Amino acid sequence: MNTAHTELLTRLNLESGKLDWGETERHFARGVVVKVAAELDLVEVAAAMAEDDKAVVARWLEHGQIARASSEDAIRWNAAQSEFWAVVVAPWVLVQEIGPKQ
Repeated sequence: MNTAHTELLTRLNLESGKLDWGETERHFARGVVVKVAAELDLVEVAAAMAEDDKAVVARWLEHGQIARASSEDAIRWNAAQSEFWAVVVAPWVLVQEIGPKQ
């Protein structure tokens, strides 16, 4: 792993945090929420997107491991009042659902 990639991972990790549905909903309304499957590392996905790694991102899209959040997702997240781990890779807000707000 090169130094620039390691520094990017560190920065993105520090910029990640928890969001509740209320905070996520406004980003969803703008159409910029990308859901990331639980089996993927949120920060690694963010780094691949930031580095414009088209091959890796295309593979995740093809396998349904990342996708723009749908209306069905929003309805479910709202009903559950879900919480998320999130990180911004402008213009996108990448989220992984943690579960219902405790």
